[in-house]
Amino acid sequence: MPPSCRARLLSNAVHLPPQYRTMEQIRAGMIAAGSPFVPPPGALENLTGVRGVYVKADGVQASDLAVAAAAEALDMAGTSIREVDLLLFASTSQDLVEPATAHIVAAKLGARCPVFDVKNACNSVLNAVETAAAFIETGRHRTVLIACGETTTLTTRWHAPDQETFMRHLPGYTVSDAGAALLLTAGPAGPDDPGVLHAVFAADSSAWEACTVKSGGSMYPRSLSDDHYCLRLNENQLSQTGRGMAQLVLESAAEEMTMVRESAFVAVHQISMPQFREACALLGLPESRFLATVDRYGNAASASLPLQLALAQRSDRVMPGDVVALIGLASGFSMGLVLIRL
Repeated sequence: MPPSCRARLLSNAVHLPPQYRTMEQIRAGMIAAGSPFVPPPGALENLTGVRGVYVKADGVQASDLAVAAAAEALDMAGTSIREVDLLLFASTSQDLVEPATAHIVAAKLGARCPVFDVKNACNSVLNAVETAAAFIETGRHRTVLIACGETTTLTTRWHAPDQETFMRHLPGYTVSDAGAALLLTAGPAGPDDPGVLHAVFAADSSAWEACTVKSGGSMYPRSLSDDHYCLRLNENQLSQTGRGMAQLVLESAAEEMTMVRESAFVAVHQISMPQFREACALLGLPESRFLATVDRYGNAASASLPLQLALAQRSDRVMPGDVVALIGLASGFSMGLVLIRL
Protein backbone atom coordinates (compact mmCIF):
# COMPACT_ATOMS: atom_id res chain seq x y z
CA MET A 1 0.00 0.00 0.00
CA PRO A 2 1.47 3.40 -0.96
CA PRO A 3 2.24 5.82 1.90
CA SER A 4 -0.40 8.43 2.76
CA CYS A 5 2.26 11.12 2.96
CA ARG A 6 5.68 11.76 1.46
CA ALA A 7 8.91 13.20 2.88
CA ARG A 8 9.31 16.54 1.14
CA LEU A 9 12.73 18.22 0.89
CA LEU A 10 12.14 21.75 2.19
CA SER A 11 15.75 22.96 1.99
CA ASN A 12 19.30 21.85 1.35
CA ALA A 13 22.30 23.86 2.57
CA VAL A 14 26.08 23.45 2.48
CA HIS A 15 28.75 25.22 4.53
CA LEU A 16 32.37 25.32 3.38
CA PRO A 17 35.11 26.60 5.71
CA PRO A 18 37.00 29.64 4.38
CA GLN A 19 40.46 28.06 4.19
CA TYR A 20 41.40 26.48 0.84
CA ARG A 21 44.43 24.21 0.50
CA THR A 22 45.87 23.58 -2.96
CA MET A 23 47.60 20.36 -3.94
CA GLU A 24 50.90 22.28 -4.11
CA GLN A 25 50.36 23.40 -0.51
CA ILE A 26 49.80 19.77 0.48
CA ARG A 27 53.05 18.86 -1.24
CA ALA A 28 54.80 21.69 0.61
CA GLY A 29 53.29 20.40 3.85
CA MET A 30 54.80 16.98 3.26
CA ILE A 31 58.19 18.57 2.67
CA ALA A 32 57.83 20.59 5.89
CA ALA A 33 56.89 17.40 7.78
CA GLY A 34 60.12 15.76 6.61
CA SER A 35 58.34 13.09 4.59
CA PRO A 36 60.86 10.66 3.02
CA PHE A 37 58.68 10.50 -0.07
CA VAL A 38 57.18 13.62 -1.64
CA PRO A 39 55.30 13.43 -4.96
CA PRO A 40 56.80 15.46 -7.81
CA PRO A 41 55.15 18.81 -8.66
CA GLY A 42 51.78 18.34 -10.35
CA ALA A 43 51.54 14.63 -9.51
CA LEU A 44 48.60 14.99 -7.10
CA GLU A 45 46.64 17.04 -9.62
CA ASN A 46 47.45 14.63 -12.48
CA LEU A 47 46.54 11.51 -10.49
CA THR A 48 43.28 12.78 -9.01
CA GLY A 49 42.14 15.75 -11.10
CA VAL A 50 41.70 17.66 -7.82
CA ARG A 51 43.06 21.21 -7.55
CA GLY A 52 42.42 21.86 -3.88
CA VAL A 53 40.35 21.12 -0.77
CA TYR A 54 38.53 23.06 1.95
CA VAL A 55 40.02 22.87 5.44
CA LYS A 56 38.46 23.72 8.79
CA ALA A 57 40.18 26.12 11.16
CA ASP A 58 41.86 24.83 14.32
CA GLY A 59 39.31 24.31 17.06
CA VAL A 60 36.37 23.91 14.67
CA GLN A 61 34.54 20.64 15.24
CA ALA A 62 32.39 18.46 12.99
CA SER A 63 29.38 19.69 14.98
CA ASP A 64 30.27 23.33 14.22
CA LEU A 65 30.25 22.69 10.46
CA ALA A 66 26.94 20.82 10.80
CA VAL A 67 25.39 23.62 12.86
CA ALA A 68 26.39 26.28 10.31
CA ALA A 69 24.72 24.34 7.50
CA ALA A 70 21.68 23.45 9.63
CA ALA A 71 21.09 27.07 10.61
CA GLU A 72 21.14 28.04 6.93
CA ALA A 73 18.76 25.22 5.97
CA LEU A 74 16.29 26.25 8.69
CA ASP A 75 16.51 29.88 7.59
CA MET A 76 15.98 28.96 3.93
CA ALA A 77 12.82 27.04 4.85
CA GLY A 78 11.56 29.64 7.31
CA THR A 79 11.42 26.92 9.95
CA SER A 80 12.24 27.26 13.64
CA ILE A 81 14.39 24.63 15.35
CA ARG A 82 11.41 24.19 17.71
CA GLU A 83 9.41 22.77 14.80
CA VAL A 84 11.93 19.93 14.24
CA ASP A 85 10.68 16.59 15.60
CA LEU A 86 13.89 14.61 15.02
CA LEU A 87 17.53 15.56 14.42
CA LEU A 88 19.91 13.14 12.70
CA PHE A 89 23.66 13.74 12.58
CA ALA A 90 24.92 11.92 9.49
CA SER A 91 28.64 11.91 8.76
CA THR A 92 31.84 9.90 8.51
CA SER A 93 33.22 12.29 11.15
CA GLN A 94 32.29 12.86 14.78
CA ASP A 95 33.24 15.10 17.70
CA LEU A 96 33.62 12.29 20.24
CA VAL A 97 33.18 8.53 20.49
CA GLU A 98 30.51 9.25 23.11
CA PRO A 99 28.01 10.88 23.21
CA ALA A 100 26.48 10.85 19.74
CA THR A 101 27.51 14.03 17.92
CA ALA A 102 23.80 14.63 17.24
CA HIS A 103 23.47 15.70 20.90
CA ILE A 104 26.23 18.30 20.50
CA VAL A 105 24.64 19.64 17.32
CA ALA A 106 21.24 19.78 19.02
CA ALA A 107 22.64 21.62 22.03
CA LYS A 108 24.33 24.21 19.81
CA LEU A 109 21.10 24.72 17.82
CA GLY A 110 18.88 24.78 20.91
CA ALA A 111 16.89 21.73 19.80
CA ARG A 112 14.74 19.79 22.28
CA CYS A 113 13.76 16.86 20.04
CA PRO A 114 15.02 13.25 19.94
CA VAL A 115 18.39 12.82 18.21
CA PHE A 116 20.75 10.11 17.04
CA ASP A 117 23.68 9.56 14.69
CA VAL A 118 23.53 7.80 11.31
CA LYS A 119 26.95 6.54 10.29
CA ASN A 120 27.76 4.63 7.10
CA ALA A 121 30.92 6.22 5.69
CA CYS A 122 30.17 8.42 2.66
CA ASN A 123 26.58 7.14 2.45
CA SER A 124 25.74 8.55 5.89
CA VAL A 125 23.62 11.44 4.57
CA LEU A 126 21.92 9.26 1.96
CA ASN A 127 21.02 6.66 4.61
CA ALA A 128 19.75 9.48 6.82
CA VAL A 129 17.43 10.58 3.99
CA GLU A 130 16.12 7.01 3.79
CA THR A 131 15.65 6.93 7.58
CA ALA A 132 13.94 10.33 7.70
CA ALA A 133 11.59 9.39 4.85
CA ALA A 134 10.60 6.17 6.61
CA PHE A 135 9.80 8.01 9.86
CA ILE A 136 7.80 10.66 8.01
CA GLU A 137 5.87 8.22 5.81
CA THR A 138 4.81 6.16 8.84
CA GLY A 139 3.76 9.25 10.78
CA ARG A 140 6.35 8.74 13.53
CA HIS A 141 7.85 12.21 12.94
CA ARG A 142 6.68 15.11 10.80
CA THR A 143 9.79 17.30 10.36
CA VAL A 144 13.33 15.87 10.37
CA LEU A 145 16.59 17.80 10.22
CA ILE A 146 19.64 15.97 8.83
CA ALA A 147 22.92 17.66 9.76
CA CYS A 148 26.36 16.63 8.50
CA GLY A 149 29.81 17.82 9.54
CA GLU A 150 32.85 16.40 7.78
CA THR A 151 36.38 16.94 9.16
CA THR A 152 38.08 14.40 6.93
CA THR A 153 41.23 16.48 6.31
CA LEU A 154 42.31 15.13 9.71
CA THR A 155 42.97 11.81 7.92
CA THR A 156 45.57 13.31 5.54
CA ARG A 157 48.95 11.57 5.78
CA TRP A 158 51.83 14.05 5.86
CA HIS A 159 54.67 11.56 6.38
CA ALA A 160 55.01 8.86 3.69
CA PRO A 161 58.05 6.56 3.91
CA ASP A 162 57.82 5.50 0.26
CA GLN A 163 55.77 5.82 -2.94
CA GLU A 164 53.76 2.67 -2.21
CA THR A 165 52.58 4.10 1.11
CA PHE A 166 51.80 7.44 -0.54
CA MET A 167 49.63 5.75 -3.17
CA ARG A 168 47.83 3.68 -0.53
CA HIS A 169 46.86 6.90 1.27
CA LEU A 170 46.20 8.96 -1.89
CA PRO A 171 42.46 9.58 -1.16
CA GLY A 172 43.44 11.31 2.09
CA TYR A 173 45.04 14.15 0.12
CA THR A 174 41.82 15.02 -1.73
CA VAL A 175 39.25 15.04 1.09
CA SER A 176 37.52 18.28 2.11
CA ASP A 177 35.94 19.52 5.31
CA ALA A 178 32.32 20.63 4.91
CA GLY A 179 28.95 20.96 6.57
CA ALA A 180 25.62 20.04 5.00
CA ALA A 181 21.99 19.97 6.09
CA LEU A 182 18.69 18.78 4.64
CA LEU A 183 15.30 19.60 6.12
CA LEU A 184 12.44 17.23 5.31
CA THR A 185 8.79 17.42 6.31
CA ALA A 186 5.55 15.58 5.61
CA GLY A 187 3.59 16.41 2.47
CA PRO A 188 0.95 14.83 0.24
CA ALA A 189 1.87 11.73 -1.74
CA GLY A 190 0.09 12.34 -5.03
CA PRO A 191 1.68 11.24 -8.34
CA ASP A 192 3.12 14.71 -9.05
CA ASP A 193 3.74 15.88 -5.49
CA PRO A 194 7.31 16.68 -4.41
CA GLY A 195 9.30 14.49 -2.05
CA VAL A 196 11.36 11.32 -1.74
CA LEU A 197 10.06 8.95 -4.43
CA HIS A 198 12.34 5.92 -4.14
CA ALA A 199 15.29 4.69 -2.08
CA VAL A 200 17.34 1.62 -3.03
CA PHE A 201 20.40 0.39 -1.13
CA ALA A 202 22.75 -2.57 -1.40
CA ALA A 203 25.97 -3.69 0.30
CA ASP A 204 28.85 -6.12 -0.07
CA SER A 205 30.35 -6.11 3.41
CA SER A 206 33.05 -8.64 2.51
CA ALA A 207 34.97 -5.62 1.15
CA TRP A 208 35.05 -3.71 4.45
CA GLU A 209 38.87 -3.67 4.55
CA ALA A 210 39.19 -1.94 1.16
CA CYS A 211 38.98 1.59 2.60
CA THR A 212 39.60 2.27 6.29
CA VAL A 213 40.49 4.73 9.02
CA LYS A 214 41.36 2.26 11.74
CA SER A 215 42.20 4.23 14.86
CA GLY A 216 39.60 5.15 17.49
CA GLY A 217 37.63 1.91 17.77
CA SER A 218 38.13 -1.27 19.81
CA MET A 219 40.47 -2.73 17.18
CA TYR A 220 42.99 0.14 17.36
CA PRO A 221 41.87 2.23 20.35
CA ARG A 222 44.98 4.36 20.93
CA SER A 223 47.22 3.74 17.96
CA LEU A 224 49.84 6.33 17.05
CA SER A 225 50.60 4.68 13.71
CA ASP A 226 50.04 6.81 10.60
CA ASP A 227 48.64 3.70 8.94
CA HIS A 228 45.82 3.60 11.48
CA TYR A 229 44.61 7.19 11.79
CA CYS A 230 45.03 8.15 8.12
CA LEU A 231 42.65 7.22 5.30
CA ARG A 232 43.89 4.05 3.62
CA LEU A 233 42.64 2.53 0.37
CA ASN A 234 43.00 -0.73 -1.51
CA GLU A 235 41.96 0.76 -4.87
CA ASN A 236 41.84 -2.51 -6.81
CA GLN A 237 39.57 -4.21 -4.27
CA LEU A 238 37.33 -1.15 -3.94
CA SER A 239 37.02 -0.66 -7.71
CA GLN A 240 36.25 -4.32 -8.33
CA THR A 241 33.61 -4.39 -5.58
CA GLY A 242 32.17 -1.07 -6.70
CA ARG A 243 31.69 -2.17 -10.29
CA GLY A 244 30.03 -5.37 -9.11
CA MET A 245 27.71 -3.50 -6.76
CA ALA A 246 26.80 -0.96 -9.43
CA GLN A 247 25.93 -3.71 -11.88
CA LEU A 248 23.77 -5.39 -9.22
CA VAL A 249 21.84 -2.18 -8.57
CA LEU A 250 21.47 -1.45 -12.29
CA GLU A 251 19.99 -4.89 -12.86
CA SER A 252 17.78 -5.11 -9.75
CA ALA A 253 16.35 -1.58 -9.79
CA ALA A 254 15.15 -1.32 -13.39
CA GLU A 255 12.24 1.05 -12.62
CA GLU A 256 14.43 3.35 -10.54
CA MET A 257 17.22 3.37 -13.15
CA THR A 258 14.70 4.40 -15.79
CA MET A 259 13.81 7.35 -13.58
CA VAL A 260 17.52 8.13 -13.11
CA ARG A 261 18.04 8.31 -16.87
CA GLU A 262 14.96 10.53 -17.22
CA SER A 263 15.79 12.78 -14.25
CA ALA A 264 16.80 16.41 -14.62
CA PHE A 265 20.02 16.01 -12.65
CA VAL A 266 22.18 13.18 -11.32
CA ALA A 267 24.53 13.59 -8.35
CA VAL A 268 27.06 10.82 -7.78
CA HIS A 269 29.61 10.55 -4.99
CA GLN A 270 32.99 11.75 -6.25
CA ILE A 271 36.46 10.86 -4.95
CA SER A 272 38.50 11.80 -8.05
CA MET A 273 37.93 12.92 -11.62
CA PRO A 274 38.84 9.49 -13.10
CA GLN A 275 36.30 7.84 -10.77
CA PHE A 276 33.67 10.47 -11.67
CA ARG A 277 34.10 9.80 -15.39
CA GLU A 278 33.95 6.04 -14.80
CA ALA A 279 30.68 6.46 -12.89
CA CYS A 280 29.15 8.51 -15.73
CA ALA A 281 30.17 5.85 -18.25
CA LEU A 282 28.84 3.02 -16.06
CA LEU A 283 25.45 4.72 -15.83
CA GLY A 284 25.48 5.27 -19.60
CA LEU A 285 24.82 9.00 -19.30
CA PRO A 286 26.76 11.99 -20.68
CA GLU A 287 28.79 14.06 -18.23
CA SER A 288 26.50 17.02 -18.96
CA ARG A 289 23.78 15.30 -16.88
CA PHE A 290 26.06 15.48 -13.83
CA LEU A 291 28.06 18.21 -12.11
CA ALA A 292 31.76 17.56 -11.49
CA THR A 293 32.67 19.04 -8.10
CA VAL A 294 35.63 17.00 -6.88
CA ASP A 295 38.07 18.94 -9.06
CA ARG A 296 37.28 22.26 -7.33
CA TYR A 297 35.88 21.20 -3.96
CA GLY A 298 37.63 17.91 -3.24
CA ASN A 299 35.92 14.82 -1.86
CA ALA A 300 33.46 16.17 0.71
CA ALA A 301 32.64 12.65 1.95
CA SER A 302 28.96 12.34 2.90
CA ALA A 303 28.44 16.07 2.23
CA SER A 304 29.33 15.44 -1.43
CA LEU A 305 25.77 14.78 -2.66
CA PRO A 306 24.19 17.76 -0.84
CA LEU A 307 27.01 19.93 -2.23
CA GLN A 308 26.30 18.88 -5.81
CA LEU A 309 22.56 19.41 -5.36
CA ALA A 310 23.08 22.83 -3.76
CA LEU A 311 25.32 23.98 -6.62
CA ALA A 312 22.79 22.70 -9.17
CA GLN A 313 20.01 24.59 -7.38
CA ARG A 314 22.02 27.83 -7.19
CA SER A 315 22.82 27.70 -10.91
CA ASP A 316 19.18 26.96 -11.84
CA ARG A 317 20.11 23.60 -13.33
CA VAL A 318 17.18 22.16 -11.41
CA MET A 319 13.79 23.71 -10.73
CA PRO A 320 10.77 22.89 -8.54
CA GLY A 321 9.04 19.81 -9.95
CA ASP A 322 12.25 18.31 -11.35
CA VAL A 323 13.30 14.81 -10.33
CA VAL A 324 16.89 14.50 -9.13
CA ALA A 325 18.85 11.31 -8.51
CA LEU A 326 21.37 11.02 -5.66
CA ILE A 327 23.76 8.07 -6.04
CA GLY A 328 26.02 7.25 -3.11
CA LEU A 329 29.10 5.04 -2.89
CA ALA A 330 30.74 4.25 0.44
CA SER A 331 33.51 2.13 1.89
CA GLY A 332 32.23 -0.96 3.55
CA PHE A 333 31.12 -1.41 0.66
CA SER A 334 27.68 0.08 0.06
CA MET A 335 25.78 1.79 -2.72
CA GLY A 336 22.56 3.78 -2.53
CA LEU A 337 20.13 5.54 -4.84
CA VAL A 338 17.54 8.10 -3.74
CA LEU A 339 15.14 9.80 -6.16
CA ILE A 340 13.59 13.10 -5.07
CA ARG A 341 11.09 15.35 -6.80
CA LEU A 342 11.90 18.94 -5.83
